[in-house]
Amino acid sequence: MTVLLQDRTLKALSLVLSYPTGELQAAMPEIGAVLAADTRLTAATRRALRPLVTALTVDDIYELQERFVMLFDRSRTLSLNLFEHVHGESRDRGGAMVSLVETYRAAGFDPATSELPDHLPVLLEFLATRPAAEAAETLADAAHILAALAERLAKRDSPYAAVFEALCQLSQATPDREIVAELLEHPDDDPTDLAALDAVWDEAQVTFGPDPNAGCPQVRDMLANMDTPRTPAPAPRHAAK
Repeated sequence: MTVLLQDRTLKALSLVLSYPTGELQAAMPEIGAVLAADTRLTAATRRALRPLVTALTVDDIYELQERFVMLFDRSRTLSLNLFEHVHGESRDRGGAMVSLVETYRAAGFDPATSELPDHLPVLLEFLATRPAAEAAETLADAAHILAALAERLAKRDSPYAAVFEALCQLSQATPDREIVAELLEHPDDDPTDLAALDAVWDEAQVTFGPDPNAGCPQVRDMLANMDTPRTPAPAPRHAAK
């Protein structure tokens, strides 16, 4: 039986971008050590990751969960579902999602999560099992989205910005600044305006039916088409009480 070697840094970043839990907090010392030891990341980026590692280790779990929800679930422009930045609520997203699931299955990857397949932590967990060149190329195809997310988070003084800086470096690519600028043209929404978020969901729903033109391309081929940014609209996760 073939044992898949994992890129421990991609796996660590996948966990850091996951919804905070007690289990994650317990694992943070080991996760932080992995990130601190990877010389593919610049010294500045490794230093920038420390505040997030510390916060996820010692802060109150309910505060961590609330911050996560306010950032990634109640702010459409910070969605961790990559296809939402490309397809919005169009049917094209459903076809892309089906193809992505087929790609996971063909590689023997079965994520144990209720998140959508285009959820960035899920994709990173998958890429952690793939050859280094393939993983870097896939990240490079989405580099402009990663860079835009990094800039938006930095403007909010969020330590999560360092995660996206790290992913840009692991992609070994220079983001297309024109596309990044287009993504940043969309104004940040107010994460406290729940009525507005509900209205967005009421306007349209994603259809996850198969697309007759959808085949089973590699993940990088799907992400390579991420050149027409669209305003995302994720469903808000219930905040922890």
